[in-house]
Amino acid sequence: MTEFSKLSISSAIKGLNNKDFTSVELTQYYIEKIQENSNLNCFITPTFETALEMAKKSDENITKKKQRSLEGIPIGMKDLFCTNGTRTTAGSKILENFIPFYESTVSENLWNSGAIMLGKTNMDEFAMGSANTTSFFGNVINPLNPKSSKNSELVPGGSSGGSASAVCSGLCMGATGSDTGGSIRQPASFCGIVGLKPTYGRCSRFGMIAFASSLDQAGPITKTVEDSALMLQSMASFDQKDSTSSRKKIPNFLDFKNIEIKGKKIGIPKEYLIDGLNSEIRRVWDQGVNWFKSEGAEIVDISLPHTNSALPAYYIIAPAEASANLARYDGIRYGFRENEKDIKELYEKTRGKGFGKEVKRRLMIGTYVLSAGYYDAYYLKALKVRKLISNDFEEVFKSCDLILTPTTPNVAFPIGEKQTDPIEMYLNDVLTVPASLAGLPAISVPSGFNDEMLPIGLQIIGRPFDEISVLSAGSMIERLRGF
Repeated sequence: MTEFSKLSISSAIKGLNNKDFTSVELTQYYIEKIQENSNLNCFITPTFETALEMAKKSDENITKKKQRSLEGIPIGMKDLFCTNGTRTTAGSKILENFIPFYESTVSENLWNSGAIMLGKTNMDEFAMGSANTTSFFGNVINPLNPKSSKNSELVPGGSSGGSASAVCSGLCMGATGSDTGGSIRQPASFCGIVGLKPTYGRCSRFGMIAFASSLDQAGPITKTVEDSALMLQSMASFDQKDSTSSRKKIPNFLDFKNIEIKGKKIGIPKEYLIDGLNSEIRRVWDQGVNWFKSEGAEIVDISLPHTNSALPAYYIIAPAEASANLARYDGIRYGFRENEKDIKELYEKTRGKGFGKEVKRRLMIGTYVLSAGYYDAYYLKALKVRKLISNDFEEVFKSCDLILTPTTPNVAFPIGEKQTDPIEMYLNDVLTVPASLAGLPAISVPSGFNDEMLPIGLQIIGRPFDEISVLSAGSMIERLRGF
């Protein structure tokens, strides 16, 4: 019998097409794994009956040789993507019982490709968090433990922590995530898996519950780089329902296998050598540089001078957009409602009880920076800084093809450790936010371990819409890392 736990998406596709096993058998295996590992709290809403129905349909298609690109592959769907007839909460009490009557474009694309929905994965509330500790449905637990202590429960990273933990612990073959300031790449690094943020506009935002509209981008979380390419191929599309969706031709992302690293120029930005960067992460970064050299790449020292302004700019722009996007949750049309006769009190109490502490903090910040007295002083200045950051990247890509950096300044930390200091929590995104502000494609690939045997990810940033080169460099690291 096939050992399902060792399968990647690409190897499972071959096994299904060769009829080594059926999609129903594969799906049943993952259902049992999810049930056995419910303590990890990876799923808010399991959809096991739906999954088995979809698997039966996939088996019929395979028998008829009508299989689609992801036929029969069981995945997790981040609970930020609206799924027709299936509860979608964004990890919030205010949407605790919300059942959409329409499908997000990304999830529809995946179902049309034959993927199977095992359930909706847990996440930080409205994608606001870096540890998956702000969800109304409880913390997600990282399945990995430090070597020194088998009792420490670590954060999986956020906001796509449920997806990352589920893939890491083998509860699904892959999962969707969303990345606003690092919410795919950071949890992928903490869990020792692959997380890809495509170029802004590559995947439609229609049906994604919005946090910050100019930053949010869907992407895959998988075991391998090839699996990320396979999932992105299905997820990406031009969508008339999304005004920010790109019309740029979608390539065959599996062409990354034909791209040579030899002769490529790899930029190493001095500004990413930040104060507080873990020394073991610095060691893995240096190792990554040596890997590229060994493959014939040229290492180029580069400067991205506005990097230190990226985090402050992000935490003005993102909360500002969130304050506008989340204004719709008022208890009138849908979602949680606090029963009050007075309309003003109804609004206040619904939003006061419906939103968690971190969401309320960011809404207050966002409303403040958009207010009449501070709009010019904060929000407009942050937009100008964002443009300067984008210009920095545009300039350095004249002298290099890709940029290599660490994904995070530290490894996964114990649940509750940084809970009392929001600023310290925000610093988790310091190395991922710049690429988000510039809308660039970036991938996190597991590249080593610290002394506690916790994974360390390296980040590769590419030119706009050059996901193929990013995937190619990620694949090279995957091949050379030796574990």
